[in-house]
Amino acid sequence: MTMTPSARPLSPTAARPAVDPHTITPPMSRDRAEAIAADFDLRRLPPDFLANPYPVYAVLRERAPVYALPDGGWLLTRHADLVAVYRDAATFSSDKHVEFAPKYGTASPLYEHHTTSLVFNDPPLHTRVRKLIMGALTRRAIAALEPGLVQLVDGLLDRLQARGGGDLIDDYAAAIPVEIIGNLLGVPHEERGPLRGWSLAILGALEPALTPAQQQAGERAVREMLDYLRGLVAERRRRPLDPERDVLTRLIQGETDGQRLSETELLHNCIFLLNAGHETTTNLIGNALVCLHEWPQEKARLLARLEATRDQPQEQEAVLGAAVEEFLRFESSNQLGNRRALRDTEVGGVRLPAGALLTLGIGAANRDPAVFADPERLDLSRTDNRHLAFGFGVHQCAGLSLARLEGRIAIGRFLARFPRYALSTAPQRGGRARFRGFLHAPFVTEG
Repeated sequence: MTMTPSARPLSPTAARPAVDPHTITPPMSRDRAEAIAADFDLRRLPPDFLANPYPVYAVLRERAPVYALPDGGWLLTRHADLVAVYRDAATFSSDKHVEFAPKYGTASPLYEHHTTSLVFNDPPLHTRVRKLIMGALTRRAIAALEPGLVQLVDGLLDRLQARGGGDLIDDYAAAIPVEIIGNLLGVPHEERGPLRGWSLAILGALEPALTPAQQQAGERAVREMLDYLRGLVAERRRRPLDPERDVLTRLIQGETDGQRLSETELLHNCIFLLNAGHETTTNLIGNALVCLHEWPQEKARLLARLEATRDQPQEQEAVLGAAVEEFLRFESSNQLGNRRALRDTEVGGVRLPAGALLTLGIGAANRDPAVFADPERLDLSRTDNRHLAFGFGVHQCAGLSLARLEGRIAIGRFLARFPRYALSTAPQRGGRARFRGFLHAPFVTEG
């Protein structure tokens, strides 16, 4: 396992937490939220919205839950409306050829990638790729990953303990999914260094407002990753591994209805697997550990429940499982989704024409008071948690069971090792609307 921690070593007494939990997600006044909502534009988002979008989403949910955006699209913020769209894949398409052509240009590497990957496609491509991936992510296959995941996590924790702290993101949250996806695709350990940077650049280009620098970085990342994957795929063709465990071998050899993936489909869906498995799981773990700093009473309650179930593995897994679901709801790693109406239709009582572009407000729906009691409060014992962090319907995240396992192991073992951890300096958010997480979150092991 190759790790490259970026934070300088800390001694337990060299830094003491000086972070006010209330400044991590700064409060927003009702007047300010209403002002942003009154002229809401996904392409012109102010910094205070990116720091805390939820008060604005609350206003939109109350006043215009199917909101007409200035660019002609629509933003949905109610849980029921998102579920209705997710359920009706025949009316609402995930295909992005129409949407991404003007955004990237049809000759762009980003256009080729995002219009070929699983998440932005409809059947039959979506069906073929999803079946192949799900065949390698069975319950038994995921269970077989747990011992290696525990070993990886414990090794990272050993390094953090020896240093007295580090960065929750660089040194922990981001290191876990990169290694897991690297293992699933059989990427040699010594070649995993660029994976995180490639993923951040490619996903960063999905933001509603794309800067020239973001587009250039994304295109460069796609080109570099394709070059790398061509060599990896050629090697795997020469020396295939067990297709029941190695996703890349399964994608190369697998067939659905007598069809195999083309070389382009294969390469771009390998990129998709890295991106889908990396960014969202990094944010799940990082957001969870920062949330516990922001909500010390919930942290204390969770620690007490974990201590009470220390000798009851199934009960402890249930406690951690409920906590992971609440972290997913409260700070959804993926805040926005998209669909295109294939025919005239209606959503939430609003008539929409064929071709209408819909932005699905996942973060907003996950705080809908019509579904969640006291939705603005982190409640780690919440039951019947019907969040939409993994989507819903035929496009529900194929790797959700793996993400949940990574979350339970990473969060549970971190708390067992460092129950008194605390942030030492204010964490740095990613500054993006679609993917909500942190770039850096320095901490000390003994707060």
